[in-house]
Amino acid sequence: MRVKDETSSHLRVERLSLPDSLALATHAKAPFAALGYGTPHGVAWMPTVNARVLSPQGAMADVWHVSAPHVESGTTGIARWRTDGHWLLGAIDLDEATEKQGLSELAHRAYRDLFKTLDQAGIPHLQRIWNYLPRINADGGGLERYRQFNLGRQEAFLEAGRAAFEGAPAACALGIHQGALSIRFLAGPQAPLPVENPRQVSAYRYPETYGPRSPTFSRAALADIGDGNIALFISGTASIVGHETVHHGDVLEQTRETLRNLQAVIDAANERGTAKFSLAELDCVVYVRHPSDTEAVRGVLEGALGADAPMTRHAVYLEADICRSDLLVEIEAHTVAAGQLRA
Repeated sequence: MRVKDETSSHLRVERLSLPDSLALATHAKAPFAALGYGTPHGVAWMPTVNARVLSPQGAMADVWHVSAPHVESGTTGIARWRTDGHWLLGAIDLDEATEKQGLSELAHRAYRDLFKTLDQAGIPHLQRIWNYLPRINADGGGLERYRQFNLGRQEAFLEAGRAAFEGAPAACALGIHQGALSIRFLAGPQAPLPVENPRQVSAYRYPETYGPRSPTFSRAALADIGDGNIALFISGTASIVGHETVHHGDVLEQTRETLRNLQAVIDAANERGTAKFSLAELDCVVYVRHPSDTEAVRGVLEGALGADAPMTRHAVYLEADICRSDLLVEIEAHTVAAGQLRA
């Protein structure tokens, strides 16, 4: 797996339509990697999110580019990966229908191989994780399936000696309606700088009423991606103030509250260095529990930011269940700005 050279590699990301993404793979040379939304399952360099696309533009992808000349791909246990020796994007899929383990055990197994992948690659630091699990709010034999997932995830973090609390990477966890437990992860050479939301209790500090093990993620993370640029990775963000859901049953107000939380995270991130980020410039994924709410959610975003803002024009809308049954919408995002992080 070792393809390192003495020069550093910088990372770049762009959101493209499926045809434009596939057009990049010319002359048998694919881009470094991509995360697809509604894209085909057979594209090795583009692991997909197995959720129904609600956006009118159809299938999209976040395509990642590196400046290093050589990219290697392979597998470690159940993890598939691509790396240039500096950056690594990996994917794990575990189908519960064919595995003889519960969700907690499967999550533990998946993250164990994830960490083994990073160790063998010599790329130590998780930057961002995307988690998708079927029936996230369903009962799993006395414990909600999301809480089962959190058990296995945190146990793997602790066993691997990874930061499961302060310093945990940015992440999201959504409920898909079909398919396997799916985990996508981006890792790099330097530890990202975690960012928390002053309007919310940190997820890893939730009280025990939310399950025997807390969720393992920071609200956001700042990463130096080279070439003078800083990436802001914002975790799944919803209508939560403190640790409690607010605006029960009101998708419009939940969306507005989510935007307030996103702005609070951006404000906190802007205090951590010279890179300055804005809500309107985010590339976001909007997860909507009820497809019939999509236009209402889109209307809130356009009303707040304008129909021509990059965030509203480039947003990907997916049908997904949120990690709490009383949440109707969740938004996760990334953006890049020139600057440096403060020590």
